[in-house]
Amino acid sequence: MLHTIKPGEHGALGEPMAHAVQACVHCGFCLAACPTYHELGQEMDTPRGRIVLMKQVLEGNLPWTAAQPHVDRCLGCLACEPACPSGVPYRDLISPFRALAQPHFKRTPVERLRRWLAGQTIPFPGRFRLALRAARVGRWLGPLVPRVLRPMLELAPAAVPPAESWAPVTPAHGLRRARVALLAGCAQQVLDPDINTATIDVLTRNGIEVVLPPAQGCCGGLAWHTGDLAAAQAFARRNLDAFPADVDAILTNAAGCGSAMHEYHLILRGTPDEARADAFRRRVVDVSVFLIRLGLRETPPDTGRRQRIAYHDACHLANAQNVRCEPRELLRAIPGVELYEIAEGHLCCGSAGTYNLDQPALAASLGEQKARAVAATGAELVASGNIGCLTQLQAHLAKSGSALRVRHTMQVLRDAYEGREK
Repeated sequence: MLHTIKPGEHGALGEPMAHAVQACVHCGFCLAACPTYHELGQEMDTPRGRIVLMKQVLEGNLPWTAAQPHVDRCLGCLACEPACPSGVPYRDLISPFRALAQPHFKRTPVERLRRWLAGQTIPFPGRFRLALRAARVGRWLGPLVPRVLRPMLELAPAAVPPAESWAPVTPAHGLRRARVALLAGCAQQVLDPDINTATIDVLTRNGIEVVLPPAQGCCGGLAWHTGDLAAAQAFARRNLDAFPADVDAILTNAAGCGSAMHEYHLILRGTPDEARADAFRRRVVDVSVFLIRLGLRETPPDTGRRQRIAYHDACHLANAQNVRCEPRELLRAIPGVELYEIAEGHLCCGSAGTYNLDQPALAASLGEQKARAVAATGAELVASGNIGCLTQLQAHLAKSGSALRVRHTMQVLRDAYEGREK
């Protein structure tokens, strides 16, 4: 007789995993929401199918490697969660399972090297900047680079924007209405540091003092979503120590980072830091949510110009944090903006952290589809709240020959305040 997963059976993460597995009634509502099911049409590449596989592995009825290709293909976009009538917390299963599975999954030496390189560069802005410069040499070498490493070169931008720095404290303009701490991010600092500059500008214009803790680091999301629990815990502890208590909120302007920080209680489950992590995550708020809650002190000036903007829901804002209305409200607050919805907007763009590196064919297909859907809106600009989505949209719109501009919501709002077009 098959046994069921018991809470605590697989260490500290066993209880949330067991709850997630037991909550699934296999109704199939998740299938229509799942990007990999759209792409592959296979039951095992759906949330329902993966839950069955993970359950069988955890109960000892299947080898770990039986689940590997299907678990690896999961984007972690969490589109299944809002689609699920039973409220299955899929996030409590997929990342913890990957953490448990890491020593059991079989990978080639080159795959392990690629994952190690990503983990040792992307979360560290200085190293990441150097790696992107080195990618130019890799592109010059062309066919000499191993095939499994080529997606890293293809994703590297041709040019990296100049580095920017920000003061530890930027005072509010006029009467201070709030004081917040901002996560600066890691990849975002390198790929588009102006996002942070725009965020600080918008916040301070609205009477919000901004603190950037100098000891902060990567949110740990990249490590957590690829199963590197030890690294994820180290990043989480660093931020628990770095962020001050005397702020009204801890703000994020990257959907993936905010989602990861909301899972610190799970990342540090069973450790002495679990309670501290749980208190910390409750203070984490996306910048768009904080601005809407506080209310804009001033709206951007009316320049008389009309602007057609499409808004792309980043998965880890819409699905993981249930943030959909607030970014749209901010964009609609700009005089002259016409906001457009994107067809099948619930489907992931294919970025998903390092998914472009690990599953390049699937990521490219999803990116191409999203670019076509964005272009079909007739908008002149697409806005979103996540650096991974912005990078993916920019790459695939450019490949399709579209001149449509890609901007973060905070950049659009900052530019509107300054009465300029970007």
